[in-house]
Amino acid sequence: KTNKMVSCSSLSPFFHIPTFLIQQRRQQLLFKLPPFLHQTNLPSPLSLSRKKLHKCFSQQKETQSIQEEKEEEEEEAFQFERLFSNINQVTLKREPGSLSSAIFLVAGTTVGAGILAIPAVTQESGFLASTVTCILCWLFMVVTGLLLAEVNVNTMCDLGSGGVSLVSIARRTLGTVGVQISCWSYIFIHYAVLVAYIARSSDILTNFLHIPIWESGTLFSLVFGGICFFGSQRFIGAVNGVLVIGIISFFVALVAVASGNLHLDALLKANFQAVPMSIPIIALSFVYQNVVPVLCTNLEGDLLKVRSAIVLGTGIPLVLFLIWNGVILGTVGDNPMGLDPLQQLRSSNGTIGPIVEVFSFLAIATSYIGFVLGLSDFLADLLNLPTGQNKPLPYILTLIPPFLFSLLDPEIFFKALDFAGTYGVLLLFGVIPAAMSWSDRNSNSSSSVKLPELVPGGRITLLMVLGGSGYVILSELFENFQHL
Repeated sequence: KTNKMVSCSSLSPFFHIPTFLIQQRRQQLLFKLPPFLHQTNLPSPLSLSRKKLHKCFSQQKETQSIQEEKEEEEEEAFQFERLFSNINQVTLKREPGSLSSAIFLVAGTTVGAGILAIPAVTQESGFLASTVTCILCWLFMVVTGLLLAEVNVNTMCDLGSGGVSLVSIARRTLGTVGVQISCWSYIFIHYAVLVAYIARSSDILTNFLHIPIWESGTLFSLVFGGICFFGSQRFIGAVNGVLVIGIISFFVALVAVASGNLHLDALLKANFQAVPMSIPIIALSFVYQNVVPVLCTNLEGDLLKVRSAIVLGTGIPLVLFLIWNGVILGTVGDNPMGLDPLQQLRSSNGTIGPIVEVFSFLAIATSYIGFVLGLSDFLADLLNLPTGQNKPLPYILTLIPPFLFSLLDPEIFFKALDFAGTYGVLLLFGVIPAAMSWSDRNSNSSSSVKLPELVPGGRITLLMVLGGSGYVILSELFENFQHL
């Protein structure tokens, strides 16, 4: 044994021997030493081996400390491909989410019929000022979506679940009060938006097919609700892709027809004092955060793909918004009467009407799919149903109440959406994501994997998000109280 320990010191310092093996051998060696070797002061082969053993230990500690520092640096910059795999319970095959389908889902959810109303709220501020406002609102909504995705994936890690919604995220980060505020805001906003979508699509289908309102509403809900319930991830992604391509095609046709009398001088107007009035509507036009939990589940928690889907998926609507706003404001010009620019354009050009109707229907269909997927996933988590399975109850609760309200009295929800939509959306998709991220980043919960942050800037970024949301909400409250 003494010979073996001596040979240890003659090894190269780059040859790392596990410490626990060396310590174990040393303990066995000292335990079996004869008594006379402990009492003598003469240099013995054993004392030489101890010196060399000490040298071996010192070299090992230095190399081990270097290794630990490298491992800590690697742990801080830990990257992973995915957290889990989506397995089809019937075929037992992995069905990974497609990045292109995720981009189309975000883009389709964002591009709603609200794009048509943007020129009406930006005509007073002008094209240049409204362009700056659109870019800032887009950046704000991208940041809140990334914060929500970051907390969503961290919640997946802590709970060990492949699919979580806003319920689980709020319960983990904000507690009981946060869950109550998030749940009621989420349900109210989604029901109000779905009622508006069904009512508007019913009017369009009734004009085209000449059928009663209740039949057109039933047809719309059954077709697109059935796609969400029966369709797989790939099928829903393909449908969304086709609808988004159709939106872009009709948008190009709409721009081509509307830009016939475009005046470039009219695009130079900039009235930044009127910008605050347009921020709520523009921010509402970029809402997509309701599909972020679905996005994280479909992409198996791959943060790189989730970030790409959010940035690219919202970048497409940003380009469409800027082009559409420029074409309408550049064509209509000054509007002292305060009329709707789109209505002015439709009255002056008869071919624009049908194009606007088809574009509106496609935009409503894509947003409807996103809101149905988001609300059904939310209700499934709220009801503690197993993930990865399409249960009928969440879809029944998602599809039937908005359909009934759209037939009975949709004006009630329209008025409620006008009053509380701004506050609810900025609270739900502005204040709450920043608050959840603040709690998640400063919590003491031990996670098996340290995930990278999707949004840089630390607390400064979170304070800016909270401050921006609070400013818009308080400004709107002050404006409404002045008109009372």
